[in-house]
Amino acid sequence: MSTDRDIKSTPRGFHCILCDVKLPNLPSLDQHVKGKKHQTLSTVRATRQSQAERGVFVTGVKPDTSEADLADYFQRFGEVAHIVLDKDKGQFAIVHFAEPETVQAALSCVEHRMKNLKLKVKPREKKAFKFIHKQKLDPQNLQQVFEQLKPELGELLSVDAQMQFVVERFQLRENEKKARSLFVQLLQEVFVEFFPDSQILPFGSSVNTFGIHACDLDLFLDLENTKMFQARAKSSTEQTGEGMSDDGRSEDSILSDIDLSSASSAEVLELVATILKRCVPSVQRVHVVSTARLPVVKFHHRELNLQGDITINNKLAVRNTRFLQLCTGMENRLRPLVFTIRCWAKQKQLAGNPSGAGPLLNNYALTLLVIFYLQNCDPPVLPTVNHLKDMACEEEECVIEGWNCTFPTQPIAVPPSTNTQNLSTLLAGFFSFYASFDFTSSVISLREGRAIPITDFLCQDEESDMIQDEGPIKAHPTKPKLGPLNLLDPFEVSHNVAANLNERSHRSFQRECQEAHKYCRSLQYQQKSTKGKLWGLVRLLTPQGENSQTRAEQTSISIPFKLASLPETLREQLQTSGEDFWHLWFHKVCSAVEEVLTHVLKCQLTASPCAVFADDSTVAAEEMETSSASLKSSVNDSFDSVGSQSESSPLKPVVGGKRPLSSGSDASVSPQGKKQRLLKKKAKAQLPPWICVLQHLVWAGRRKVRRELMKNTNSQPEGSCLEIESQVTAYIIEKEPELKEPLEFKVLPQMMGGTESTQTVLRLEPVSDRTGVFQDFFHFLHPFLPRMVETLLGKDEGNEK
Repeated sequence: MSTDRDIKSTPRGFHCILCDVKLPNLPSLDQHVKGKKHQTLSTVRATRQSQAERGVFVTGVKPDTSEADLADYFQRFGEVAHIVLDKDKGQFAIVHFAEPETVQAALSCVEHRMKNLKLKVKPREKKAFKFIHKQKLDPQNLQQVFEQLKPELGELLSVDAQMQFVVERFQLRENEKKARSLFVQLLQEVFVEFFPDSQILPFGSSVNTFGIHACDLDLFLDLENTKMFQARAKSSTEQTGEGMSDDGRSEDSILSDIDLSSASSAEVLELVATILKRCVPSVQRVHVVSTARLPVVKFHHRELNLQGDITINNKLAVRNTRFLQLCTGMENRLRPLVFTIRCWAKQKQLAGNPSGAGPLLNNYALTLLVIFYLQNCDPPVLPTVNHLKDMACEEEECVIEGWNCTFPTQPIAVPPSTNTQNLSTLLAGFFSFYASFDFTSSVISLREGRAIPITDFLCQDEESDMIQDEGPIKAHPTKPKLGPLNLLDPFEVSHNVAANLNERSHRSFQRECQEAHKYCRSLQYQQKSTKGKLWGLVRLLTPQGENSQTRAEQTSISIPFKLASLPETLREQLQTSGEDFWHLWFHKVCSAVEEVLTHVLKCQLTASPCAVFADDSTVAAEEMETSSASLKSSVNDSFDSVGSQSESSPLKPVVGGKRPLSSGSDASVSPQGKKQRLLKKKAKAQLPPWICVLQHLVWAGRRKVRRELMKNTNSQPEGSCLEIESQVTAYIIEKEPELKEPLEFKVLPQMMGGTESTQTVLRLEPVSDRTGVFQDFFHFLHPFLPRMVETLLGKDEGNEK
């Protein structure tokens, strides 16, 4: 199998040589091999290997040699499929035949003469396929640049000066802007010859004021005017019959070969790619990516060392770029904040995926998170999108694809903010704001400038076919893809720009915000060191190695709160529970975990966790009568992970100084109330772990057994039926021998966060593992247990379990 040679075992897991990706365990490896990136690269490698077997390398050609001349000559040996000609120097060509047998016929010919040219034909050199990360094409690596900047950053006198220095060092240079502008003008001249009245418009980082050195060039080819031109031309030719060639087609342009009104995006993009290849100098590595959310043509400009994308259906991105330009014009503190936070996110491996995809934050999402935070400062630094819409005049109204994208065109039309906080305080406030933010239970809306509770958002979604009054007037998907982090686009509100994030990426982002929040409260962040130690941004942006919390997470399984996946009856119960819904949900999760461990995986439990939890929840229910605020503080205080978080409202960041000793409740709380809070905290701390015993390798060969059982019983697909999983376990126990020494482990259930990103975290610790199978069992359990729990919770109460 070709995959076997791509995967190498390492002391810490596996390494995919093809994709240059490190994977910690077998489930991650299996998911990666089945993933889009690995499958795409495997296909590309197979295609290139096939081309190498069917191609010959030809030298002796001249700059004026055409592809047609070469095709006519080599056609005598067999069918020619494709020819690659060196268009810059005209010194060589690569001829690909349709069949590999034809290659030998061309090589066996002693002499090749074509129009007084003596050609030399050799076999193609077979080179090993190697995937090159996009970041390797970047002439300056961020980490290397940052290491060079450390001394200069350390010498500056304030964090504000350091942030301004980051902007000056990383922003697009003037010569780069001019070169890109000239290249866009060249593309405009080329494309208008083929697409009359078309426009090529740059958007994204190159022009939204947040571009960094060597960033990509994103382009939108607007063909709306071309479609109208084509329609007028058709109407004219039908009426007069003029301007027609012998075969009845218009001779005005290349549009005679394609009807833009009926052509698919893929067909138009293929034509755009052909124009780039043949008509634009120094452009190479042109290919169409038709599987993206918005299909694009990717290319590389050799002289400028510039990566670029061209899309034909992204007007909203151009409007988003204008919005970011307006925000920068309204507030000069925005650019330093965005540059610094982007740099921080990349250093902490929260953003900057070399492949451009995957479960990491992209620059656009990070920028929106900064803007949303500034909308919620006190007083606000930036207005909401709805507020900007109200400030616009009638001439500035703009609707794109049914979405209301209205805002003032000039920053001077927007009153300045009354917020006078400096950059260092705003940066610390960003980390404080998101360190305790309730991502899982909220939907972030820049249009409204607030976090919409997910319960309200789903109810609102069910009551109307449109998310907002300004929603689309034609058919649009009204429900964004919800996930661990829900961040709505300011205008296309059916698009969650952070939908690609998974649970691990979301937890990493919030954990790094919490660490940065702690650091920003220290003197090392606020004052320059007199002893030459790292301070300010230097330490904040320094990548950190593994810490104890990271190692603890290696044996933890997280089950997030996903209201959208729960059945209607359970959702109604949670909604009627109000702010204390997590007690009921935590109880449901613990019951489901117990059922998976005992009935599905046949583990033996020495104590009933649900009985213990029921007792604890009964105590909590009795104490719930005191006050909702007191209960919330008791829940938050019962877990170590949130002991260091701010107790203020997540929408009102607290910056600077130590955390106040008060709990945030009313000052008139009696000593008796404080005593009750301590008692509740003590009761929570006494929740014992679950002790589990496993006597069989229930994870070994599970997929093969499941496949056989499903074939015999015609069961549902993998992971969708608890009964089939129980049968798989029973089959393994019946056929496989017991472990020489049973695996004994304990499970410590915790509810993390309360209202701050509610999730149940199960920490697993081996008690007796003489056969050394605990890590394998944990790697199996890590994806299996949350999936089974979600299946159990998603069942209607009336169904049989």
